[in-house]
Amino acid sequence: MKRISLTIALALSALALAAADAKPDFAAILRQIDDNADFGKQDYTAVYSIVTEKPGENPSAIQLKVFRRDEHNQFVFLIQKPDRQKGQGYLKIDENVWFYDPESGNYSHSTIKENIQDSEAKNSDFKKYTYSQDFTIENTESGRLGAFETWILTLRAKTNEVSYSKIRLTVRQDKPLPLKEEDYSVSDRLMRTTLFLPTYINAGGRLIPAKIKMIDEINKGTQSALSILDVTVAKLPDTVFMKNFLERAQ
Repeated sequence: MKRISLTIALALSALALAAADAKPDFAAILRQIDDNADFGKQDYTAVYSIVTEKPGENPSAIQLKVFRRDEHNQFVFLIQKPDRQKGQGYLKIDENVWFYDPESGNYSHSTIKENIQDSEAKNSDFKKYTYSQDFTIENTESGRLGAFETWILTLRAKTNEVSYSKIRLTVRQDKPLPLKEEDYSVSDRLMRTTLFLPTYINAGGRLIPAKIKMIDEINKGTQSALSILDVTVAKLPDTVFMKNFLERAQ
């Protein structure tokens, strides 16, 4: 009996060790991150305040009102401040991104990779996440960031349509929420670091970070701080996602 009990104890111990060493389904974690940022049939509206600091310059501020319809992968960004840029905006129709200038009344072609005015934020930062669609997982490791045990996922782009060819994404182990994203060029140079502060807004059952910091790793001392305000998931009129919405929003 003692021998049987010892055998069972050893087997249970081995199973416990194996469970401790087992790693999660990282592809599923990426899908969960995407799902948390996808509002589906709900429309998403929020105000983004962006303050950018550059060495030797006074901080500059811009305020955007963001409208998203994730079900059809549509977005509109309308600049509210500063006054000299008020009424300028970005609109995604099908696979095209357009910039509208109310002074000339003209649209010019933009891209998802383009920076929002003079900040570190890009058009792609304001759309829904598509990590699981756009990247493959190259490597995984465990780590710690502040108070959080984390997984660090090295992702390689499947397409050149994304802003960066490689990303190191640091994700909380207790919840599928990003804490840090490091963005790399094709030559593997660190270009930008984004920190997602762990203070969240609950919008339609999704948790989104209330504050984000983007650090330019090439031009040292340059960074943008984003604050997200006035989030709603109320239904928007279809006309919001048409060109004449920007033309009327003066």
